[in-house]
Amino acid sequence: MSISKLPKLPSIRDLIRIYNLKAKQQLSQNFILDKNITDKIVSLAGLELEKALCVEVGPGPGLLTRSILDSGAQSVIAVEKDSRFLPTLRQLQEASDGRFDVLLDDMLKIDHSLIIQKGLQLGSNADNHIESFDYVHLVGNLPFGVATPMLVQWLHLLSLKQGIFRSPNVSMSLMFQKEVGDRIVAGASDSARGRLSVVSQSICDAFRIYNVPASGFVPRPKVDATVVQLRPLEKPLLKSSLSTLEHVVRFSFMKRRKMLARIFKDWDPEQVALLEECEIDPTLRPQDVSTERFCQLAHIIEQRNIKLP
Repeated sequence: MSISKLPKLPSIRDLIRIYNLKAKQQLSQNFILDKNITDKIVSLAGLELEKALCVEVGPGPGLLTRSILDSGAQSVIAVEKDSRFLPTLRQLQEASDGRFDVLLDDMLKIDHSLIIQKGLQLGSNADNHIESFDYVHLVGNLPFGVATPMLVQWLHLLSLKQGIFRSPNVSMSLMFQKEVGDRIVAGASDSARGRLSVVSQSICDAFRIYNVPASGFVPRPKVDATVVQLRPLEKPLLKSSLSTLEHVVRFSFMKRRKMLARIFKDWDPEQVALLEECEIDPTLRPQDVSTERFCQLAHIIEQRNIKLP
C-alpha cells in the first residue's frame, strides 16, 4: 500500500494564532510546533501503521497527528478533552481522506468500545471487534499532570486484557516529563527506580526512544521530556493481580533508604521470612530488587491473603 500524504495545510503555529489557542496551565498543556520533532517520534517508535488502529491521546492542535497520518496510518482516532481544539482537528479530519476521526472525551473515563467502533468505521472493516486490526498503538504527548495516572490505568487494563488492550498486539509510545520517563525504564539498582518501574516492567518491556528538550515546547516547561515505548512481555512476570503488586511495591518503597529486613520487621517480624522464601536478600534496599522478585513476593502475599499495612 502506498503511503498517503496529507495535502498542504496551514501551519500549526498559524492555526494557534487564528483560533487563539493558548496552552492551559491547569491542564498541563505544552505544544510542540516543530514537525521535525513529531516526525522523529513517529519514525523512532517503529510503528506498523497501515493495518493498525492508532489511538492518539491529547492531540491538541494536531501536529503529532499529522506526522502519524503522513507515516501511512489508515485508522487514527484521537481522544481530546479540550473542545477548543476541535476546529483544527476537524480541519485535519476533512483533509485525511477518511483516515482520521476525533472523540471529544476524557481518556481516563472514556468507554473504549467507542474508540474501537470509530476505528472500525475508518478502517471499513466488516468485523466488528478489536482483533480486526493487526496492531493497536496508543500514542500521545501526555499532559504531564495526569500522565502517571493514565499509564497506571492502562497497565491495569492491559493486565486484564480489557478495552483496546484486548488486542493481541498492542504497544504504547508516550511522552512523559523526563523524571517520570526515567522512573518507568529504571532497572534494579538504578537511583530512579521506584513503584512505577516495577509495575510497568511486570508486564511490559519499557525503553526510551527519544528525548525532547524543554526548548521544543511552547510554552517552555521547566523540565525536559522523553518518549517511552512499552510493549507487552511475551511472558509477563506478573503472577498476582496488578493491584496486589502495586500495594507491595508502594509499601516497600515508602522507606526506600532502609533495608528490606528493617521495613518488613517494622511491619511484622514474622513476615521477614517472606523475603528469604522469594530469594530476596533481606539486606537489599527496595530499589535493588528485581521486578521478577517483587512479582514473586506479591504472588505469595496474594495467595496467602496476607494483609499489608
